[in-house]
Amino acid sequence: MEAFELMKSIRWSDTNGEPVCPCCGSVKKPFFLKTRMQFRCRECFHTFSVTSGTVFAGHKLSLQTYLLAIALFTNAAKSISALQLSRDLDVQYKTAWVLTHKIRESLMEYNLQDKFEGTVEMDGVYVNGYIRPANNIDDRVDRRKVFKPNKRVIISVRQRATLSDEAIGAIKTKTFVLKSENATDIRTIAYNHIKAGTAIHADESNAYDDLHAHYTMRRVNHQIEYRGDNGENNNQSESYNARFRRMQYGQLHKVGNLYLSNYANEIAYREDTRRWSNGAIFRDILTKALHAPVSNEFCGYWQGNKRVSERLGA
Repeated sequence: MEAFELMKSIRWSDTNGEPVCPCCGSVKKPFFLKTRMQFRCRECFHTFSVTSGTVFAGHKLSLQTYLLAIALFTNAAKSISALQLSRDLDVQYKTAWVLTHKIRESLMEYNLQDKFEGTVEMDGVYVNGYIRPANNIDDRVDRRKVFKPNKRVIISVRQRATLSDEAIGAIKTKTFVLKSENATDIRTIAYNHIKAGTAIHADESNAYDDLHAHYTMRRVNHQIEYRGDNGENNNQSESYNARFRRMQYGQLHKVGNLYLSNYANEIAYREDTRRWSNGAIFRDILTKALHAPVSNEFCGYWQGNKRVSERLGA
């Protein structure tokens, strides 16, 4: 009952926990079906629950299990694998896999509508570029010359904190999955998401050369140094890259391109909330999950409702 009351208070926080009919929007106190833990609207007689219309709609597990899953997800600073979660929750791997992705999906669009400003950093981290060599040494080729169709790069855009933010490091992060770190996509990302005139710190890659026309560019040559003489660095973006690598190698071991954007955004969220308490992160994730719509990619996933293509571009 405590789990039910907690989710109820967060789901309908605007009405102090009083249920609102998702069908007609009525705020009249609905009938409560105690044996089913559901509500029935007095206006349209629509039956709904605390999870109706959310990523947990049509759930089979108990509410306590979902809260425990979010708590475990929160506590995993470098993410958590579906295999680990299935052991912790004592559920099937397939159940844990879909559950973690529903949580990741609820984090996809958080507080990133405003353009970046102030001091911004940009950098890319490449993934899935490894090609397994042939078993026989005579069949192996120089892999430096082999086309790598699955290779992708995650571009992170991070806004540094200011003195008024009462924070250290970066405070806002957005990620983009591209096939390569190229000038065309980098220019599109900057023009769409960063205010003109903003100071941008980036490395020596020529993909950022076109930005000099509209932004105050601060470049650092990583072949020589990590930080320039005048403070030029993109260490906050490098911090994002490091956390993503720890998730990739230490937790998930393999990250496919199909859902790479979800994994990239998860690490962006973890970076931005790294100084929050576990309780604050738990409540924030639960709030997002209860206000996110029914997943159109993971609801009925094992019945064939799957994403058909990866999310690429700026």
